Order: sequence, then structure tokens, then C-alpha cells
Amino acid sequence: MLTRLSLRVRIFLFFCLLAVGALAVSSIALWISFLRVSDPELVNAFIMAEIIMGFGFIALIIAVWLLFDDNVAKPIERLSAQLRARAHAGVSTDVDMQAARYLGDLAPAAAGLADQLSGKTLDVAEAVAAETAHLSAEKQRLTALLTEIPVAMVLAGPTHKIVLYDGQAAGVLAQIAHPRLNASLFEYLQPNALQQAYEKLSKSGLEVACTLTSIDGAQTYSARMKPLGDAPGYLLVFDESAANISPEAARPLVYDFDLLNSASGGQFETLALQDLCFVVFDTETTGLLPHKDEIVQIGAVRVVNGRIVDGERLDMLVNPGIPIPPASTKVHKVSDHMVQGAPDIAEAGRTFHQFARDAVIVAHNAPFDMAFLRRHAKRMDVDWDHPILDTVLLSAVLFGASDKHTLDALCDRLDITIPHELRHTALGDAVATAQALVKMLPMLQARGMTTFGAVIEATRQHGRLLEDLN
Repeated sequence: MLTRLSLRVRIFLFFCLLAVGALAVSSIALWISFLRVSDPELVNAFIMAEIIMGFGFIALIIAVWLLFDDNVAKPIERLSAQLRARAHAGVSTDVDMQAARYLGDLAPAAAGLADQLSGKTLDVAEAVAAETAHLSAEKQRLTALLTEIPVAMVLAGPTHKIVLYDGQAAGVLAQIAHPRLNASLFEYLQPNALQQAYEKLSKSGLEVACTLTSIDGAQTYSARMKPLGDAPGYLLVFDESAANISPEAARPLVYDFDLLNSASGGQFETLALQDLCFVVFDTETTGLLPHKDEIVQIGAVRVVNGRIVDGERLDMLVNPGIPIPPASTKVHKVSDHMVQGAPDIAEAGRTFHQFARDAVIVAHNAPFDMAFLRRHAKRMDVDWDHPILDTVLLSAVLFGASDKHTLDALCDRLDITIPHELRHTALGDAVATAQALVKMLPMLQARGMTTFGAVIEATRQHGRLLEDLN
């Protein structure tokens, strides 16, 4: 049981036990002495002595605990978080020696070991970077080649979830809904024809021609379903004329082949962190009162398999239906003129809801942003029942509740730079929050929190932070 408590809580309990023990010992000593006297004046003196001793012991132990907490417990907690960030999040910031000055040689030794390990891995990192650059160049050439070919291709797993789509397929899917990795094709296409074609493919192992209909029934597509050999899933190729494919589609090739073997289904609480899709978002508003102010901008990005997916982002201006105060415009740079003709919160909310379907919603101080969305849930005709993860609470879990947990402070700790022109824009802050999430996920796993349920349980211990923040 005690091992589940933080170091600072365990030290606090130790000093509480010390205080109880000191009071018990002094009380027993005075009681034994009291039994040996009969003078009433001495009895009163013993009682007064016990009261003075009790308060004195408590005051002394509290003072020592505060000194110990500030100069030993907090620095140890901060040092461990900094080392974990260096080890698992690729953070290269120096260890804070000043904060750990009373820990003797522990901080310099830890910093020396971290630097030594960093030096030994430098050659490996350079080799990986060179290979990554090579693969990136190959991917760019492949993307350019596929973009020039007037064929729309979608690679799907055996559960019909998207593993890859090219630039032309993005254009096809975007006619129905925002294209997203790990989204079910049933969100875009009616399932009957797709399932029938897959059954034929599974039995024969040969290419199957099929006619597919968009989920809203407005469009039909001639397509071919191809097997992937020994790999699970299939390749869906849309016919050029049926899909109205533009050969000049300037969209990236988006893929993650690990999704072919990722777990699916089950309760969110039992799923491993690497099997979850996250949608990280932020809003800009007319003010700070969710019960009366309105959203003017929504920005969101998707994180799949621990990485931000290029090309899958949302950046929308929203018409609030009320004037935007000049003080708010000064912060987020969104003016009344900019939101003219923009969708209202009902339309924008539905778009974001679809973008976040079957994903964990992540935000920095999520209750604030979600309050605006939930207030208009009836107008949007949606239910905001997504699981929610708050990076304020993740920061508290990893770096201790006593540290600052603003977005700027978190980014400083994780060596993340927010471009000045993007700070306090919905997409800019969403990208920064997503970068922080990507760095914190391996740190959480290193702490033994490998499932979503374990992470949520850890964050509940710091719920008071959000109450104070809001």
C-alpha cells in the first residue's frame, strides 16, 4: 500500500508517526512520574508540562518536516522527474543543481551518469538520424510518385480500420469526413458491400471488384479490393472516374503499419497506451467564463502509436455569434472580421466530434475547454462521452504537484519550443500540448503506468489542481 504513495507523502507520514511517538513517550513518562506524587500543585504542573511538551514537539517536528520536504523530498522528486525526462523523452536540459544542493553528491553523480549515457548513445542517435533522413527522403519520393498516379488507395486491417491512405484517397474520404488513421472505413462507406467483398477476398484470396456507397448514400464508387499476401487486411483501390480523383492532390502519404497488429475493442481502461488514439485540442474563446463566453477557434491534432500524425489536424475559426472583446483579440489575434462567414459552434462542434471519434480527448486544463463544448451539446446533436486526459494532471503525476503546471512551464521542462507567433492560437497550443503528450507517454510507461486505466487512477490524486486552476 505504501509503495503506491509518492515519496513526499511517505515522508510526511513518517514525520506524523514520529510526532505520535514523541507525544506517546512524553505522556507515558509524565504519567509514571505523576503516579509518584500527591501534591495537587504538582499535578497541575505535570498537566501544564505535558501541554507545553506536546505543542513543542509538534511545532518542532512540523518545522523539521517542512525543511526536509523543501530541501530533500522535493529535490529528489524533481531530480527523478528530470532524469526520467532525459531517459525516456529525449530531453537534453541540464539537471537543476541549485534545487538539489542539499542532496550531497547525488545530483552531480546522477547528472554525470546521464551525460555519460547520452555521450555513449550519441553515435547511435546520429546513425538513427541519418537512416531516418534517408527513409524520409524515400517517403517523399514515394509520396510524390503516388500523388502523380491517378489512383486512390486505402490500406485497411482485418477490422476495416485505416492503416494507410494516399493523397488521392484523402480527397475521396474528405468528401465524406476527415480522413484519419485507425478510423473505421464504416465511418465513410456503407458496410454491407464492403463486408461482402472482404468475405469473397478471404475465401478466394483473389482480387474482388465491388461498388461502394458513401455512408450518407450520396456517392458511389467503383473499387477493387486486393489481398496483402500473408499480411492481414486488404488494399482498397478506387477507380479514377468513379472517385473524381485529382492527380494534383497535394496531400501526404499517411500510414502506420503497426496498426495492422494493434489491439482493438475492449474498454478504454484496459487498453495499453500504445494502442490508443489521442486527439489533442485547444480552443480560443471570447472570455474565461464557460457559462456565457463562446469559442472562436478550435485547433486539434491526432496522436497515433505515440507520434503526431502529419496531415491529420483541424484548424477552424468559429463564429461566436457575439462580439469578440478587444482584450480577447489582443491575446489570440482572432477578430470579429476574421470569424465572419465561419461555421457556428453547432457545425464546428460536430466536425470536431467526428474528428475525435473513438479517441481519447487530450487538453491542457481540459475541464475549461470541454465546458464550452458540452454547453452546446444539444445544438450539436452529439454526446461528449469521450475519455478525457488532462496534461496538467499528467505533469503533476510526473513532476510533482508542487511544481508549476502551465503549458509554458511544462514545455520548458520537456524542451519544447512554442513559436511566439503560434502561442495562444488554438492549433499552436494544441501542437505544443501534443508534443508534450508524446514525450510524457514513455515516461508514464517507465513509471509502470502502461494502461489508460492506470494513468487515470494516478491523475485522480491531483484533481484538486484543476479545481484551483478553474
